[in-house]
Amino acid sequence: QVQLVESGGGLVQAGGSLRLSCAASGTFFSINTMGWYRQAPGKQRELVAAITTMGMTDYADSVKGRFTISRDNAKNTVYLKMNSLKPEDTAVYYCNCNVTGRDWRRYDYWGQGTQVTVSS
Repeated sequence: QVQLVESGGGLVQAGGSLRLSCAASGTFFSINTMGWYRQAPGKQRELVAAITTMGMTDYADSVKGRFTISRDNAKNTVYLKMNSLKPEDTAVYYCNCNVTGRDWRRYDYWGQGTQVTVSS
């Protein structure tokens, strides 16, 4: 079992910045890809950014150049630095973590979500 604890959401004015963190804990063999998704009211959950164990990254087109994903493998933590925030970035942000369990099978886990609200 893996627990993901998110932090860093909040209310910010347009043009401002926030940094989200997500720490994984529990019993597993290794952590594979970590990522951030978001879901705005009335919309489907979408990928914001993802990062592999080796540091390869992928971003949604809407956040490229503004958001940066990073991870600290020693701390089992993934971060999302969000700059130049826009009102359309308002959503609940969810951390996602793919792990290899001690049974060598892969599992996906989700954080509880953290609200990001950008005012105009």
